[in-house]
Amino acid sequence: MQVREVDVAIIGAGTAGMTAYRIAREHTDNLLVIESSHYGTTCARVGCMPSKLLIAAAEVNHQIGEAGKFGIDVSSSTVDGARVMARVKAERDRFVGFVEEAVDDWPAEHKLWGKAKFVGPNELMVDGGVRVIAKRIVIAAGTRPAIPTPWYALGDRLLINDDVFAWDTLPESIAVVGTGVIGLEISQALSRLGVRVHLFGVGNKFGPISDPFINAEAKKIFEAELNVSADARVDSAERTEQGVRVTYSEKGEQKVAEFACLLAATGRRSNLDELNLKEAGVTLNERGMPAFNEATGQIEDKPLFIAGDVSNAHPLLHEAADDGRIAGDNAGSFPVIRARPRRAPLSVVFTDPQIALVGARFSDLDNSTTSFAVGQVSFENQGRSRVIGKNKGILRVYGEQGTGVFLGAEMIGPAAEHLGHLLSWSVQHRLTVQQMLDSPFYHPVIEEGVRTALRQLNRELRMGPVPVEGCLDCGPGA
Repeated sequence: MQVREVDVAIIGAGTAGMTAYRIAREHTDNLLVIESSHYGTTCARVGCMPSKLLIAAAEVNHQIGEAGKFGIDVSSSTVDGARVMARVKAERDRFVGFVEEAVDDWPAEHKLWGKAKFVGPNELMVDGGVRVIAKRIVIAAGTRPAIPTPWYALGDRLLINDDVFAWDTLPESIAVVGTGVIGLEISQALSRLGVRVHLFGVGNKFGPISDPFINAEAKKIFEAELNVSADARVDSAERTEQGVRVTYSEKGEQKVAEFACLLAATGRRSNLDELNLKEAGVTLNERGMPAFNEATGQIEDKPLFIAGDVSNAHPLLHEAADDGRIAGDNAGSFPVIRARPRRAPLSVVFTDPQIALVGARFSDLDNSTTSFAVGQVSFENQGRSRVIGKNKGILRVYGEQGTGVFLGAEMIGPAAEHLGHLLSWSVQHRLTVQQMLDSPFYHPVIEEGVRTALRQLNRELRMGPVPVEGCLDCGPGA
């Protein structure tokens, strides 16, 4: 049996693991990254980048269909599924190539292929009979799809989002189960590319939205465009000669529909359960999670650190990178531990209109002792949004009573990816609503809608005047 003794071992070479490696290497060159699947990020391979490529193609086709509202006659459009997927895969491979080039530059002795399991507090056993003794260990093992066991009988007609980006062309039809981020983005994109899509959800919940007013707006928008069963129970999914037969219950009635395949967008589960973590002397809660400090990444008081979506705390790429930076630095410098403040929360869903959540979520504020007020704006009559024909959605902003500090926002609307950044920076710097209103707003831009919502919020906080009735934010001094 081969034995490796290292200062730092890192389990997983995704975003968090790769970042942890880079930072830990500033402290020691005696380290090891253990990977069992592939080097590189989920984002580049099967996540954010290829999905946005698919969404981009869908957006072009959708805009052609919307040309009539601008007085432009486009008689028809033809979607060539093979060409769509060829571009998606070619650009995806380009992004992945950059990641692989970075890993190729790592010294060979820093890389070990295989699945790792704890066999002691500082010991790992890796496939192939390699025993790793590490003074400190970073766990960045990622997640895997959570799929109902009976669905595995569907064989190759059961898909996860990874499979979508291996297609050579587009299917004729698909059932998508799950109205989370993946389900929403993929469903809308495929539908706009001419695929017959049926999206199934539970509890009328859309994406990460927690504000009931924003969720209701999202439901209205998506149901107007997509075939959505937003509160349905999928009773069974059976393989047929042609595809998949889905039996589901909705509004007290059982229904049956057939599709070429079924995409399970039913969430993900942590890979912690595959690591035999109890052998490390760690106490796990009922969900199989250890206690850890989000500001340091440290598990209990041990030389163990956790990073990335394996913790289910921050399942976003930029958060995973921060996790890796924190865990890698503290694993490298242990026993010296430094707490790092987290950035303001920011998440974006790339549907059309887009969804963004910034800072404190509505549900968190509503369930806390914080006294807060709400301001909002509809984009239906917002000037710039109407000009570009994307006047759908609502923005809701939250501020703290007494201090006027801006706390957060939730929205579905045009340019949410950009508005979300501006608002998250405001949260990060603890700006007051008045300070935000004192900042420049150009005309005509979608950001003027933010100003409308902030004016209403400032009034609700009893810190500003009554907003001008019916103001469209379209003139100097408005």
